[in-house]
Amino acid sequence: MNPPLLQFVWRGEIVTLQHVPPTRTLLQLLREDLGHSATKEGCNEGDCGACTVVQAELQGGQLHYNAVNSCIKLAHAIHGMALWTAADLAAADGTAHPVQQALHQCHASQCGFCTPGFAMSLFGLYQNTVLKDQPVSRAQAQEALSGNLCRCTGYRPILDAAQAMTTLPRVPMDEARLRQQLAAIAPANREQAAGLSYDAPTRLGALLAARAARPQAQLVAGCTDVGLWINKLHMNFAQVLDLTRVAELKTIEVQDGHTVIGAAVNLNDAFAALELDRPQLHNFFNRFAGLPVRHAGTLGGNIANGSPIGDSMPLLIALNASVVLMRVRGQRELPLEALYIGYRKNVMAADEVLAWIRVPRPQPGELLHVFKVSKRMEDDISAVCLAISVQLNDGRVTQASIGVGGVAATPVRAVQTEAVLTGQAWTQDTITLAKASLRSEFQPISDMRASAAYRVQLLDGLMERFWLESQGVPDISLASLSLEGEQA
Repeated sequence: MNPPLLQFVWRGEIVTLQHVPPTRTLLQLLREDLGHSATKEGCNEGDCGACTVVQAELQGGQLHYNAVNSCIKLAHAIHGMALWTAADLAAADGTAHPVQQALHQCHASQCGFCTPGFAMSLFGLYQNTVLKDQPVSRAQAQEALSGNLCRCTGYRPILDAAQAMTTLPRVPMDEARLRQQLAAIAPANREQAAGLSYDAPTRLGALLAARAARPQAQLVAGCTDVGLWINKLHMNFAQVLDLTRVAELKTIEVQDGHTVIGAAVNLNDAFAALELDRPQLHNFFNRFAGLPVRHAGTLGGNIANGSPIGDSMPLLIALNASVVLMRVRGQRELPLEALYIGYRKNVMAADEVLAWIRVPRPQPGELLHVFKVSKRMEDDISAVCLAISVQLNDGRVTQASIGVGGVAATPVRAVQTEAVLTGQAWTQDTITLAKASLRSEFQPISDMRASAAYRVQLLDGLMERFWLESQGVPDISLASLSLEGEQA
């Protein structure tokens, strides 16, 4: 099988490449194939941000700029987009870009290894805020840099630079020319000959037909986990089927009291849609990986991947979300928790794909909170993720939904504890019973993130915290839920 032609806009020109293997990452393409060393390889798993680049694509006639990790992005996924690296910011005459000037003026680089990644995250922020005449707050800067790690400079001068770049003369993009170039290489124009090793259909019918014809192909939807398989486990796939170009799966709609999110919608956009109905979820969503990972990863991919510590699933279980599975012969819908049958195993047939996620919109009387406990505040994997939703009517629980991650081989629903709560008065006595039920409902394991005993203790404490917050007690400091002092 032959790989398709790869085209993208880089340094103001359309780059055309042939014979790029389907599992070649964008970082490998830049450093090894194109001899471009400005983009660094650090962790090679999307954690440190040294490899960050910025991509731009046309969506609905608008240009969208996103910082992404090139180490876990497949090279062919950049087809039809524009690309910038840290070496592409300065003007042709060598004049530094405002991002570069601000980093220099604020003394925001020491050893310099992480600086290219920070510069690119700031460049994405610059394109999306400064050039739209919007201010950059400290909180915005922290969010934009949540996927970048620095071990020697310290974050204060880097955050200073994020705000200082807004005060420098603007450097606009020639978006008219960029639009013309992107239109010329649009994914819809890409040759889709039979037998391609990297297939990225643009319509749902074509995706389902390709899945039926090649069920052995590795399905990718953002590649933030499959990229790790390639980099860390040295896995190779002869065929890759990429669903992120499918137009029908990139939509977010409201239907029949549900927010319906396509499987190809990136995590950041999906979370923004859910946050419109439930603003209290903002802090939780910001703790879900770093921003470059949320720009690339998809909600459908996170769900289908089925990791027991995937943070979106406990929340969606608590919200009574369902998933729609599709294949050429038809479709079916099932509760999200029914998708899983074992560790990273699900009920999907070989020719099925996860197409949509249906999330009920909130009803009056809903109490909802989701707790993520991890060793680091940002860019870290949960020891426990607990999402609790109760529906109250006249002081009584009419419905309870609880999703839990990190305590079993799959994301799970706490059905026993839900039964304990349902129909009971919303009192401390009821919570005491629920805590006892939740402690006994699961048998978590001990691993590098937390001991089994600590996980059980967390379930108890988080249920108590949910009760206290429902009674108006001020939010308890996250420091009390850190893993410091955890015994090996």
